[in-house]
Amino acid sequence: SKLDAEKFVGRVNLKECFQSANLIHSSDPDFQILEDGSVYTTNAVLSSEERSFSILLSNTENQEEKKILVLLQHQTKVLKKRHSKEKVLRRAKRRWAPIPCSMQENSLGPFPLFLQQIQSDTAQNYTIFYSIRGPGVDREPKNLFYVERDTGNLFCTRPVDREEYESFELIAFATTPDGYTPELPLPLVIRIEDENDNYPIFTEKTYVFTISENCRVGSTVGQVCATDKDEPDTMHTRLKYSIIEQLPAYPTLFSMHPTTGVITTSSSQLDRELIDKYQLKIKVQDMDGQYFGLQTTSICIINIDDVNDNLPTFTRTSYVTSVEENTVDVEILRVTVEDKDLMNTANWRANYTILKGNENENFKIVTDPKTNEGILCVVKPLNYEERKQVDLQIVVVNEAPYSKEGSLRSTMSTATVTVNVKNQDEGPECSPRVQTIQTKENVPVGTEIQGYKAYDPETRSSSGIRYKKLSDPKEWVRINENTGSITIFRNLDREAEMIRGGIYNITILASDKDGRSCTGTLGIILQDVNDNGPSIPKHTVVICKTVLSPSADIVAIDPDEPINGPPFDFRLENIPDSDIERTWRLTKINDTAARLFYEKDLPFGTYRISVRVADRHGRSLITPLKVLLCDCVTENDCTLRTDARTGGGDVRLGKWAILAILLGIALLFCILFTLVCGGTGAAKQPKVFPDDLAQQNLIVSNTEAPGDDKICSTDGFTTHTVGSSAQGVCGTMGSGVKNGGQESIEMVKGGHQTLESCRGTGHHHTLDSCRGGHVEVDTCRYTYSEWHNFTQPRLGEKVQLCNQDDKHKHAQDYVLTYNYEGKGSVAGSIGCCSERQEEDGLEFLDHLEPKFRTLAEACIKR
Repeated sequence: SKLDAEKFVGRVNLKECFQSANLIHSSDPDFQILEDGSVYTTNAVLSSEERSFSILLSNTENQEEKKILVLLQHQTKVLKKRHSKEKVLRRAKRRWAPIPCSMQENSLGPFPLFLQQIQSDTAQNYTIFYSIRGPGVDREPKNLFYVERDTGNLFCTRPVDREEYESFELIAFATTPDGYTPELPLPLVIRIEDENDNYPIFTEKTYVFTISENCRVGSTVGQVCATDKDEPDTMHTRLKYSIIEQLPAYPTLFSMHPTTGVITTSSSQLDRELIDKYQLKIKVQDMDGQYFGLQTTSICIINIDDVNDNLPTFTRTSYVTSVEENTVDVEILRVTVEDKDLMNTANWRANYTILKGNENENFKIVTDPKTNEGILCVVKPLNYEERKQVDLQIVVVNEAPYSKEGSLRSTMSTATVTVNVKNQDEGPECSPRVQTIQTKENVPVGTEIQGYKAYDPETRSSSGIRYKKLSDPKEWVRINENTGSITIFRNLDREAEMIRGGIYNITILASDKDGRSCTGTLGIILQDVNDNGPSIPKHTVVICKTVLSPSADIVAIDPDEPINGPPFDFRLENIPDSDIERTWRLTKINDTAARLFYEKDLPFGTYRISVRVADRHGRSLITPLKVLLCDCVTENDCTLRTDARTGGGDVRLGKWAILAILLGIALLFCILFTLVCGGTGAAKQPKVFPDDLAQQNLIVSNTEAPGDDKICSTDGFTTHTVGSSAQGVCGTMGSGVKNGGQESIEMVKGGHQTLESCRGTGHHHTLDSCRGGHVEVDTCRYTYSEWHNFTQPRLGEKVQLCNQDDKHKHAQDYVLTYNYEGKGSVAGSIGCCSERQEEDGLEFLDHLEPKFRTLAEACIKR
């Protein structure tokens, strides 16, 4: 009825039930199952009744499961003694527990070496056989350990290396001869005790470090490292580093930290220019550096890095050289320096500078990258007559900055260079290169004046120099070959073309007897005389008659100097048998402009007048003017209309003006096309225009011709007949031309006449051909809403008729093709059936030229 914890209960044969099971567990947590089928209690169990639980066997690979039912019953009779191993006795004391066990690595034996004895207290009641499993027994390294079956003595068969196997975890079993295990398996750990049998080893055979010269004491050079395979955190692996030897040996410059292996400088006397490399022999020893510890050595090479601690110095402090005058881009001297720093580095390469004596920038000094020499060159020609000797002071420094503290200028090396300038037989010198003389523009032909002068730079004389004219754009002068003076050959004109600022330039060539030459420019400053009267550059003036104060401004100019120019006097030049003075009037605005008025009412047209303008000295000039009297707002408006009507002048239209013309033409074609289609549809069902249609088709145009006669019918529509003189209040519809003759277009109330009467046989006309007169805007027009309400339904009917013919096919002239006018047109698409539903998009009409304002007004909904 009571079972203690970890009590052996019994054993079941699992292999007969499920041989391939790899997962075994009990359904009752109070019992556990071992792999051999032994059943043990996990906790103390008290039970007065029978108890049952299941052993679950499963194979996780194929998901197969089996179950064994175990029934525990109370013992009702005493078992007979069959064998000593079958005796059921209660244990009083247990000795089956893990026993510490270890062995020394690399043991010398004798083998087999006894380690310890394992024993179970169940041996008092049973015959117990002992066995072990695990690494070193049935797993690699196999057969290293074994146990005597009857005594439990554990033996080792050969030496073991701890660096290969630190320990062995075995499992010991105690079983009865019939296979029962009265004890739980015993974990048995055999630890291999370390022996100092491994030398410490440096991670590298040779260490290479670099340190800058002149570094401070304690600067880190580098760190070395060693490893030991013996057991960590023991004396066998406690390492100590040291420096055995330094080459060169003197002075001692480096030290090593015994624990970390960090190498540092112990002196600041590192000088690359003396010794650029040191070699250290280093040692590492275990057992914390004790004499019996194992040790290893290695080599450490320390390279000394260069710094700019040495300034370049000139090998000589003074130099003397020479150069011919007027020579350029020539090498005249090479200077050398010494530098102890590392060659071909920034610490060694020299930079030369001319400190004094090169104020005129005649010299330049550069460095030869191969030899580090300074090359002194002449880059600007010298003049012997100005300076016969030049003294230069040059200085040299390195590319890299100087590393030592203190004033660099006080330690820089300098040298002096004396440059002697050699004299050279030179040709004439044109100095200054540009010379000027003054003369009046009306000087008589043949007058001789001073010319260009060149001289010999050595003698400062002009004798023996010959002059020749190279350039004389207008051939106005001639030059004296010996003296350089010039003679006026043609009349000089200050106001002529190519004269800028009143100066006329000619080019002179001066040469000596040896053919050496120079070139100069002679500028003739032309003094102004009053030889030009003021004139009016604009010969056509426009007066817009419709403005508040109709007038035109006239501006005169005078090519002479201001002293011979304004103020101007404007006067009308009277023509015999004319009333110009009574018709026109001039008033002065300022010194250069006047305003033209007309005294009496004049009809629109072109008038000719002449204006005399005189300068302050009375020199005058008559300018004929053409005056256009127009019905306009701006001068440009009148000019465009006049040119278009007369066919004269160049009419330049902008892109919006062209677009407006195309829009107007397309609109007229659409109206005509709609009316024509309406006439075609009349074959089936006659369509006529109602009486109230004609007045809304008004086209406003300006004209300067006398207006046509007008007739206003009683119903408000105009009936116009060529030659009639009836009075009316409405504008004419115009006259049409048919077959070379004249015909009138009459719209009679209730009639059936359409625009077909405007078209001659075999000819095609637009509405322009049916319009011949002046149409005025009057009170007889209908409102826009009445016109819109009438035309919309009728236009839809006519378009539908145009869409199909008698056979319900598209009419031949229905599809209208338009040329592509470019991308982004603000006017949108244009077609005979198009209708703008809103006012937006017509802002471009505000920027059209004045000529198209009437067309723009006709296109905007009122």
